[in-house]
Amino acid sequence: MRVLLAEDEPRVAAAIARGLRRHGAAVDVAPDGAQALFNARVHPYDVVVLDRDLPEVHGDDVCRALNAERPDTKILMLTAARTTDDLVTGLALGADDYLPKPFRFAELVARVQALSRRAGAARPPVLRHGDVELDPATRVATRGGTDLGLSPKELAVLEVLLRADGAVVSGEDLLERAWDANVDPFTNTVRMTVMKLRRKLGEPAFVHTVPGAGYRV
Repeated sequence: MRVLLAEDEPRVAAAIARGLRRHGAAVDVAPDGAQALFNARVHPYDVVVLDRDLPEVHGDDVCRALNAERPDTKILMLTAARTTDDLVTGLALGADDYLPKPFRFAELVARVQALSRRAGAARPPVLRHGDVELDPATRVATRGGTDLGLSPKELAVLEVLLRADGAVVSGEDLLERAWDANVDPFTNTVRMTVMKLRRKLGEPAFVHTVPGAGYRV
């Protein structure tokens, strides 16, 4: 799951990003509305967590633009306002969900995960392929009922491959879906993560390399 967090308060942004990463998300942070729009036009996000009161470009205008340009991207709007009128306005702008501040972090995570499951085509709550299962909500992957003990990045890569359901996924696509914008695209981080994932998955081989194309399950 890749998330764009648009929040102008650095301490709040750092805390939210850190927490979402602990739950397996790849998170990019935009400190203002202009940067949020730039990021969203460059990278495909499952969910945008959007503070309403952003500098440069107001959150309302960001929401309108994303709703028009990226209709498959789900938007969770954050705001200090708590009235019904504000809720209605936020949803009318194209937001998919609305969370007033202050909020419990567990509720934010639950809403982001719920929106991610709704992004794009319908997604099953538990991903299965052969004897391998991954529950995106609990971030647990098993093979033959045994917990694989995967790291967050290994879980993210496995999730992308399982969602592809046997189709080939390029290394570039894995990098785009499972890592944030700060990763060096010229490193061998994808190859190393896939190698560790294969080791934990064990035999018979589950993740296969397609020469010159990428990986598939």
